[in-house]
Amino acid sequence: MTGFRVADLVEQAGVAVRRVSRSSPTRFDWYDATTHDAAFDGVEALYLIPPIGEARPAAVVEPVLDRAVRRGLRRTVLLSSSAVERGQEGPGELHDLVARIIPEAVVLRPSWFTQNFLSRAPGVRNLWSGEIVTATGDGRLPFVDVDDIAAVAAVALQAPAAPDPELVITGPEALSYDDVCRMWTEHTGDPARHVRLSEQELAARFSANGVPADFAAVLAALDTIVASGAQATVTDTVPSLTGRPARSVRETLSATLAPGRPPAPQMVQRDGLNGSTGLG
Repeated sequence: MTGFRVADLVEQAGVAVRRVSRSSPTRFDWYDATTHDAAFDGVEALYLIPPIGEARPAAVVEPVLDRAVRRGLRRTVLLSSSAVERGQEGPGELHDLVARIIPEAVVLRPSWFTQNFLSRAPGVRNLWSGEIVTATGDGRLPFVDVDDIAAVAAVALQAPAAPDPELVITGPEALSYDDVCRMWTEHTGDPARHVRLSEQELAARFSANGVPADFAAVLAALDTIVASGAQATVTDTVPSLTGRPARSVRETLSATLAPGRPPAPQMVQRDGLNGSTGLG
């Protein structure tokens, strides 16, 4: 959801971009070492989306980055999450990995994506279905627009010197899922409700929808972090780096649901590095 936006912004700035995935002209597959060298030839900076569905992605990513650094990679901007701390088992291990391997490493830690509410992709918490199922309770999140994440990533990729090693990216206000459901109903007239589950119930639901059990447990545990109130902090990363205010959930809903606009498209991340961006 962010990769193609980052690539577009960097290309608009006049920088050569190589977009790689399992289906791109320059093919890349995390699990096929024969595709790695061609993907990184001449690339100095990388927007890195880890392999999807991997509970312990560092083991997959490390040999790829080792090869990329030997071919000239010097800066990596890793897409992580505000709920993932450096060194945390699983996704948090990537923070240590890029810091150790890459000369200039930046970790983006965005809050939850506002656009997920508007996607029609199966398995995503979208409002078109009329309900949002979480284990977050009354926890609040400063949901962030994906265009704001992309704008921060583009700055981090192109700046003469890498910005802070970790950038927590948020929208301008912290909201509960109940708040978002109310906003949706105000904008559309269609009812939406927040269904509350326990962490274990949510993990089981993810597994029933085809998510591997170990990764389902990781996803459900993130909701428990939100329920604790630990994810409610709002940062000034977007205005500080882009020079404009972060977009609110209400603004995103208003723009997307404006009369005459087509329905939101399905956004399904098919490839492990789908939309990732290499800069020559």
